[in-house]
Order: sequence, then C-alpha cells, then structure tokens
Amino acid sequence: MTQYKYDVTMSCGGCSGAVTKALTKLEGVDKFDVSLEAQKVTVESATLSESEILAAIQKTGKTAKVAEQ
Repeated sequence: MTQYKYDVTMSCGGCSGAVTKALTKLEGVDKFDVSLEAQKVTVESATLSESEILAAIQKTGKTAKVAEQ
C-alpha cells in the first residue's frame, strides 16, 4: 500500500466535507485523513496512482497539489 500526501486549500467544514465525500466514493482508496486545520490530505491506496487521487480531489473545485515530502 502506498501513502500519498496533498496540500489542499480548504476554508471551512464544507470544503473538507466535499473532499471527504469524493474520497469515500473513489474506489481503491483504503484509508484517508482530511485535516482542515493543516490543509493536508493523506490517502492510502494499493491500486490508485498519485495523479488519479489528485484528480478526484481537484474535481471538488479545491486547489490541490502533491505535498512536498
């Protein structure tokens, strides 16, 4: 299983809720954590690529990028 980290601009609970909903619906996501306070999203998946997950987050309308390690 691979862990991916993203910086996501979220200003409220609705923003983090939209990201949570998108990741819940995305097949192949094993585990995830959305932190509104830290503006970070961590996703674990054995089957999805970093770019597939990023695209799903960006479809919520949020500004997102791969976090620098």
